[in-house]
Amino acid sequence: MGVTGASVRRPSRMGPWRFVVWFGTVSLLADFVYEGARSIAGPLLASLGASALVVGVVTGAGEAAALGLRLVSGPLADRTRRFWGLAIAGYALTVVSVPLLGVVGVLWAACALVIAERVGKAVRSPAKDTMLSHATAATGRGRGFAVHEAMDQVGALVGPLVVAGMLALTGGDYGPSLAVLALPGVAVLGLLLWLRARVPDPEAYEREAAAATDEPAPDGRLPTAFWTYAAFTAATTAGFATFGVLSYHLVVRHLVAAAWVPVLYAAAMAVDAVAALATGRLYDRHGARVLMALPVLTAAVAVLAFTDTVAIAVAGSLVWGAAMGIQESTLRAMVADLVPSGRRATAYGLFAGVVGAASLAGGALTGGLYGRSIPLLITVVVGVQVLALVLLAVTPAARR
Repeated sequence: MGVTGASVRRPSRMGPWRFVVWFGTVSLLADFVYEGARSIAGPLLASLGASALVVGVVTGAGEAAALGLRLVSGPLADRTRRFWGLAIAGYALTVVSVPLLGVVGVLWAACALVIAERVGKAVRSPAKDTMLSHATAATGRGRGFAVHEAMDQVGALVGPLVVAGMLALTGGDYGPSLAVLALPGVAVLGLLLWLRARVPDPEAYEREAAAATDEPAPDGRLPTAFWTYAAFTAATTAGFATFGVLSYHLVVRHLVAAAWVPVLYAAAMAVDAVAALATGRLYDRHGARVLMALPVLTAAVAVLAFTDTVAIAVAGSLVWGAAMGIQESTLRAMVADLVPSGRRATAYGLFAGVVGAASLAGGALTGGLYGRSIPLLITVVVGVQVLALVLLAVTPAARR
């Protein structure tokens, strides 16, 4: 796409690293809001009369919407180029839905709000990732996405802890416990509006970086390398056990008391942040081969986490956190290096659909095999990860 005149202006006085950090702050606050709500969604719906089936269907539908609808919102972002509008609308839907959960008092309305919160994520994510990819063209894609992910995880830790504290203070009253999440929600919208005013055209970061390195203009197509990379992602994700399966093993085998599972999850999230930062930096230096660590870690999770030795099983859960850190940061960073700017939101939408389908398959695969034979589970997961390594090996490295 040709760019002339005033449209090639420098992003309004804000450097790319500042943009990444401020956008990371937005994600931190947003995670504070929606992870706080998700941590008690099941008990909240149960308090309104929901059965286990209803809770499962509603939360499952929410996750399906969060991933599947990106197949629509991604192309829409590319077609309209209204990245800020879609990002703000998606965040607004999330931060408005969460506080209302505590006051509706009717099961059907609460169910609708749980799903609406996830729809908000679907609306904003391709646009958000695309804008972030423009800034990280100047900062280094691996490091930029890693810093964003690390900040994101801070919010994911703080939100549930604040909600738990409020529930303890109020004697289990969901209303004020969710209402307190309106405060970071207001901050999310305020920061987004401020960022849009300061940086109305984030793509300028990438145009300037491309001009500085004399990179040729892309042709706008989704390259074959993207599809090969998507196949690699599907394979490695399909062998990735969910934390639900890991914690089930820990509790039913009496390795860890149920009360300690959230603590272990928090520790895994801390490892997630560290792994994201480490692999992001290595990705910028060494390229796509750094992602070979992901299938190795995924296989290691199965080998370690499903033992009957407490220390080894706990170590497996921490390795799970490291793999999650790579999935949520460096894996997304490479999409931006493979796909031209004009089709990147579409690519992120398709990529999310692949990850969602593979995650569902991985949960079903590991959960089903766990009930039959743990050695078989480990063998199958290791085999799938070998396939993933082969697919990565035939995926061309990201453009520099």
